[in-house]
Amino acid sequence: MTARAVSRVAPLHPGTWWLWATGLAAAASRTTNPLLLSLVLVVAGYVVACRRTSAPWARAYSFYLRMGLVVIAIRVVFAVLVGAPVPGLVVMTLPEVQLPAWAAGVRVGGEVTREGLAGAVYAGLQLATMLACIGAANALANPRRMLRAVPGALYEVGVAVVVALSFSPQLVEGVSRVRAARRLRGRAHRGVRGLRGVAMPVLEGALERSIDLAAAMDARGFGRGATSTRTNSGQVRRHASGGLTLAGLLGVCAGLYGLLDAGSPVALGLPPLTAGAALAAVGLTLGGRRATRSRYRPDVWGAREWAVAGSGFASAGAALVGAATAPAAMHPSTSPLLVPGLALVPVLGVLAALLPARVAPAPEAEDEDPGDPPAPRTDSVPLPAAEVAA
Repeated sequence: MTARAVSRVAPLHPGTWWLWATGLAAAASRTTNPLLLSLVLVVAGYVVACRRTSAPWARAYSFYLRMGLVVIAIRVVFAVLVGAPVPGLVVMTLPEVQLPAWAAGVRVGGEVTREGLAGAVYAGLQLATMLACIGAANALANPRRMLRAVPGALYEVGVAVVVALSFSPQLVEGVSRVRAARRLRGRAHRGVRGLRGVAMPVLEGALERSIDLAAAMDARGFGRGATSTRTNSGQVRRHASGGLTLAGLLGVCAGLYGLLDAGSPVALGLPPLTAGAALAAVGLTLGGRRATRSRYRPDVWGAREWAVAGSGFASAGAALVGAATAPAAMHPSTSPLLVPGLALVPVLGVLAALLPARVAPAPEAEDEDPGDPPAPRTDSVPLPAAEVAA
């Protein structure tokens, strides 16, 4: 046994990163303050930069950041072209379409004010920050290890989801490889001409790798039907587990909506989420007894996992406290437009989400999944035929 194997630190449970990111996203959903939202982006980006690996899915964060910029741009364009008129300093005047009387309060074109643009930027930045938090979870959580953590009752569904999710990282990796190959050969790799030459090889290569993954998983026994008893007690247990799981997932969905929607009452957030999670856990436990499967090096949930997940929920709790005690700082006025301020409690809560940068293991400890075969050499991997032709 080598010294590297002895000193290797076990990586975090993959569900930890999703809980941490959900807490940050819930904190972002409770404020439109651009300063606090920018702090959430900095915290999420710093943790991703410190703790992401070199795996293909770790490159997803930049994609979500670009998607956030697109969301802000779309929100601003809609605020300029359509929407309710916002009084304030007029920045530009567009040709206005006269609407019937029943559409009072809605404009198409007309005066564009500074206050309306500021409100659109604030709302777009809020949604972009929530997308960045989800992107951070995608970049940090290993989807293959997430499959091993799926309860036995949802194992077949988890296999299908992992196969589907593997398409996106392979797509990103294929774009980089094909563009690099075309650039070395002096062919166009940007613009419309480059898109036509890159799209088909990339799609074919990503589909080919996803199909290979599905075939490999099928050869190893993934996705097989669960064994169930034919007795009356077995049927009753199956129906009970299905009903409890469905009710629990509905409660989790309602609770997550209540946490992420700032306009919803407090009673729609944490209480349904807690009750739904408890019901889903009972249902999945009952359903998991019908399926028997072995686990190789199962992920454990320890003190580090509790610390990382707790730091994300601490930011969400601090945002809830800030929304109740300092609503003007959490939602700065845009009409009239004022300089946004900051409340101490939400800032400290968001900064607490930096804890994974110190508690989580170093990236080199998670470069290779213990249950995966060693990564092949990049100079010996044959390219798909479509990528060679590109």
